[in-house]
Parts: sequence; C-alpha cells; structure tokens
Amino acid sequence: MHAREKLRNIAIIAHVDHGKTTLVDKLLQQSGTFRDNEAVQERAMDSNDLERERGITILAKNTAINYKDFLINIVDTPGHADFGGEVERIMKMVDGVLLVVDAFEGTMPQTKFVLRKALESNLKPVVVVNKIDRPNARPAEVVDEVLDLFIELGASDEQLDFHVVYASALQGTSSLDPEKQDANMEAIYETIVNHIPHPTEDTEQPLQFLVTLMDYNEYLGRIGVGRVNRGKIRQGQSVAVMTREGGTKQARIEKLFGFNGLKRIEIEEAGAGDIIAIAGIKDINIGETVADPANPEALPVLKIDEPTLQMTFLVNNSPFAGREGKWVTSRKLRDRLFKELETDVSLRVEETDSPDAFVVSGRGELHLGILIENMRREGFELQVSKPEVIIRQIDGQKMEPIERLIIDVPEDSMGAVMESLGSRKAEMVNMINNGSGNVRLEFLIPARGLIGYRTNFLTLTRGYGIMNHAFDSYGPYLGANVGGRHEGVLVSSETGVSTLYGILSVEDRGILFVHPQTEVYEGMIVGEHTRDNDIIVNICKEKAVNNIRSANKEETVKMKTPRLHSLEQALEYLNDDEYCEITPKSVRLRKKILNKSERERAEKHRKMAEANA
Repeated sequence: MHAREKLRNIAIIAHVDHGKTTLVDKLLQQSGTFRDNEAVQERAMDSNDLERERGITILAKNTAINYKDFLINIVDTPGHADFGGEVERIMKMVDGVLLVVDAFEGTMPQTKFVLRKALESNLKPVVVVNKIDRPNARPAEVVDEVLDLFIELGASDEQLDFHVVYASALQGTSSLDPEKQDANMEAIYETIVNHIPHPTEDTEQPLQFLVTLMDYNEYLGRIGVGRVNRGKIRQGQSVAVMTREGGTKQARIEKLFGFNGLKRIEIEEAGAGDIIAIAGIKDINIGETVADPANPEALPVLKIDEPTLQMTFLVNNSPFAGREGKWVTSRKLRDRLFKELETDVSLRVEETDSPDAFVVSGRGELHLGILIENMRREGFELQVSKPEVIIRQIDGQKMEPIERLIIDVPEDSMGAVMESLGSRKAEMVNMINNGSGNVRLEFLIPARGLIGYRTNFLTLTRGYGIMNHAFDSYGPYLGANVGGRHEGVLVSSETGVSTLYGILSVEDRGILFVHPQTEVYEGMIVGEHTRDNDIIVNICKEKAVNNIRSANKEETVKMKTPRLHSLEQALEYLNDDEYCEITPKSVRLRKKILNKSERERAEKHRKMAEANA
C-alpha cells in the first residue's frame, strides 16, 4: 500500500465546552502513542495556563497518533468564535472533520459557525455525539438537529451521508450504538480510518507548502506550520517564498519537524499530504506559499477574519503607576504588542499621534481580554479604554457587526430577558420550548448591544441562563444608543486608604467595589451609583475621636459585600470617559480625567462643542 494511503488528516471542531480537547486526550492515551510510564496531564493539548484555567482552547494545535499502521494527524481547533480565524485556516490542512456535539445541549451557535467553514471547504464529516453518559442525554434528537443543520448549511448529498459515533470522552468509551458503550475509543479510530479520505496530492510535482499556523521559538525564531500541498520538502533545501503581497523571496529550510503525540520531532523530508513545521525563514507569515524556486507557484492566499472590536492600549499614568509591574514604558508596551502580531494574524495594532497610546483591534472581547491577561501575567502595567465595535462603510452605507445570540433561560425569566434585549435592538429569529422548563431563544443583535450585557443577563436569570454568540454578518447601523451602561459611578475624591467608616457612610448611595483598607486615588471609581449620574464620595473619612460614649456603641456594624470585578467584567463595565488600569496584581477602574474640576470643565467644553455642531 502506498504511504499516503496510511495517512489521515482531520480537524476536531465543536462548540465551546462540548469536550473536544478531552476527546483528543483519550485518543492519544489509548493509541499507545505515549509510553506506559509517561505522565500525561489532563487536557494535554491545552498548553498555556490561561487555556487550562478557563477550560477553553485558544490556539489551534496539532498532534499525531499512531493507530495500527496508520498515522492520524489531528488538529484541535478553538470552539470560540473570537478565534474563528484559526478554524477557517485549519480547514485547508485537513481532509475531514470530527464534529463533536454534546448529547444534551445539541447544536449551538459555534457548532454552526465551525461546521459552515468545514462544509465550504468540502471536507468529509464524521459526527461524534459526546457526553452520552449524561443523565439527560438525548442522542436521537441531537443527531436530527445535526442533520437539520447540515441541510440548512447546504451540505452536498455526500456530506449528508455522515457516520455517527456515540462517545463519552471523559470515560474513554465509544460505540456505534447509542444504547451501549465499548470501554475504548476503537469505534472512533475505525470510523476515521475507514471513512475519512487519505491525501491524494502528488509527491512528484514541484513543491508547494502553505503556511497555516504560526509558532515562535526563542532559538528558531518564527515557525510555520502547515500541510505540504504537493511535491517533497527536505531539510536544507532552497525554496522560494511567495508573500501575501505577491512578491517572491529566496530562503532556505533550516529545520523540518513532524509530529508524534504532543512532541515535534526533527525529520529529514516530508511529502504531499504531510502536516509539518518549518523553521529558518525569518519573516515568514500565515498564508504564504513555500515553493520550488525553479517553478514557483502561489496557492490562493488565505482569508483572515477581519477584526470587529477595538480598544486603545495606553501607558499607565495613574498615581499608582509603576508600583506593581515590571514593564511600564511605552517602548516595552509597543514591542510587546508588535511581538503578538508574529503569531496572531487576526490582531491589528496601529500607532497613534501619542507615543503612549496604541489602537488594538481584535475579533471580540475574549480575544483582546486574553491578550491583556497574558500581558499582566508577564509583568506589564497598562490602561485600556472601553471596547468599541468597528463601524465600516460598505457601498456608501454605514454598517456594524451583527452577532447571532443563542440563549437558554428558565421560562419565568423569559419576559425580562426579552425586554432587556429589545432595548439593545435585538431581533428574535427563533424560539424553541422543549418542555424542560428552559426555553431556547435565538436573536440577531448588534455587537454593541452585547458589550456589558452578560452581568445584566446573569442577574435577570438568577445565574441559570446560558448565553452564546457568534459573529453573523455586517448589517445596517442601528442608531446611536444601543447597549452601554446606564448607571452612574461613585468616584473617590481623595487619595488615601479606604476606611470602614468612610465606606459605611456612602453605602446607601450604591454598590461599592472596594474593601476597607484598600488604597484608592482621586478620580478612581470605587462603586456604582443607584442613579444615572456620577457622584464624588470620600471613602477615606476617619471617625471623629471624642470622649463621649454613644448609646449604641456596642452594636456590631455589618458592611455589605463589595462587588469585585474580574478583568472581563471590568472591560465590559467601562464608559467612554473611563479607563481600566491593569497591573499584575490589580484591576482598577478610573476616570480618564482624575481631577473633579478639570473633569467638569472638559464636560462643559464637550457640551458646547455638541451644541455648536
């Protein structure tokens, strides 16, 4: 049998949290790819700390499994729509997909999003109904839902004839029968080997290799990962690199790597259909073709999803700047943001008139939030402005990003949720009540309307609601007042340390964001006002000391629990005249102009300018 016929390239696609990374774990463990005594941590594919903590895959990764005498290359893709650019490019590397669907939740927004990309690339699907051991699993209905989704997305007759495997990735079991499980992953391996096509490219033609993913290594520099489209590639070979702009430059392949389990192994040569990594080409980029210098032919340039959200990243200039972080200068901030562009192609960084501010555009709040979280862990201090959606002019019309939102809510909260979404210009497109006490609602909503909505949504559903959304399309601009925060804030008038007495004296004005004994500065936001205007408060007040005993001295004073923001919540909370200050130890909200009288003067100027306009 020809070597290519023993090769399978597949991508695993699914909605967030439907278990694809756990599934890859079990496929790796049971294939005998690891030695018996080798320690393999759970979710072995999620290699960075943030991925492990949040239980999401952020970067696409690949691994290779040996099963019998087959080599199965598996690419684990992100399920979150903010990382959709990764998913789209991966489809160019594989011949088939494993679509993983939760046996209870069924098809979700990202299931649709990732499946559409796979069908457009003409890939052969295999459906894995995962979490079959859930007490409320409904496999037959879920398979029907998947079939409906295939039809809705215009799948070909061949794609509609998909094979289904039922599995519990957590237990490491699978079978072709929903009623009983075999205690291994054999059913999945066999389905892959028998029903996913092998690569058919020609190894005798001139070389073509498309860079689909980027990696970076201190010693080797930029590493391009992708699939050999045709021909052969060898270590030390001279090649022509066809750039995205249409130019050609000469280069040499210093090192060539194949994959085995989770490790990269150095190899001498690879042929058409192999998924490999190359090092030694200094400024290689995603979407570029590495070709035979004697016969350079470029492959179609990969489309990269355009950013839909932008924020300004600034040097931290608060009164507490430089106390907690290691990197605080604009040069360090600039270098770090431009370094991120090496591996993240959906990100854009633009310099501004000020050397201390950079406009950073990304695919969504999660995309930018992950970058900020990584930076603070590396020791950076910075400030960021409120996230804003990117409005485009398309055919002379003002257009904005529209998201498809799917929510599951208890029936008794449905009215309140629909009313709150109505005020954010959401349009309901579907409603399913399957009699379980929960209702699934589907909306199209401007992306602006979702900024800051999650906290409100969880309050309305008492924490029982689940919301998921994915970018749908650009639609006509829906007017100025969509979304945003309606409450005013409590702003500190002093720089000092908050006291219990000071906090208790303003508690009836709203919800506080700080504990007693927290250092605060003038202009810092210390709470949320119950009304829609901002007020200045002094939470550093000390109780006057006198020798008169008060009658109620012995009463114990109870303070309400303050609301502490995570990084994502703080970013969502911001208003136009505010910044979020981020350091390795703290996340603080503040006004852009810290001094009260300067703030009032600026507001007066703004109103006069508006009136004159």
